[in-house]
Amino acid sequence: MIPYRLFPTTPELTDALALMRASFAFMDGRIDPPSSINRLTVAQLQDQASRGEIWALGDPLSACVVLTPRRDSLYLGKLAVDQDHRGRGFAHQLVDHVAHRAAAHNCGFLELEVRVELTENQAAFAHMGFVEVARSSHPGFTKPTSVTMRRAV
Repeated sequence: MIPYRLFPTTPELTDALALMRASFAFMDGRIDPPSSINRLTVAQLQDQASRGEIWALGDPLSACVVLTPRRDSLYLGKLAVDQDHRGRGFAHQLVDHVAHRAAAHNCGFLELEVRVELTENQAAFAHMGFVEVARSSHPGFTKPTSVTMRRAV
């Protein structure tokens, strides 16, 4: 197993942001509205890290995820795996690690959102034990744009 690292420093967050942007690039032109990843900054990641956690796998960086504690769940955001490392179970490893972090935060669930158009991502998360619990719309949209998925810890 590859060791997990907590990402607290600016150089590490710069690397994480680059990985996230590269991992999410396939969504450009495919989802509406466009992903917020292109507006995300290192300063915003630093703020998220101060309110939650950012975990990474690999050296050099191969995968990462942003965690935000909520009332009864631990929210997974921006789960990203380097293109050259896909298919090696890194997303599964991170999600399993996040389940342990949820227990440390006294959260009973893991929660994430997936865009409606990204059915393959929904299937991948379902394979990891997540189930759809809601659909929501971004501001200005009348139809659902996101699927909320949960997994019990």
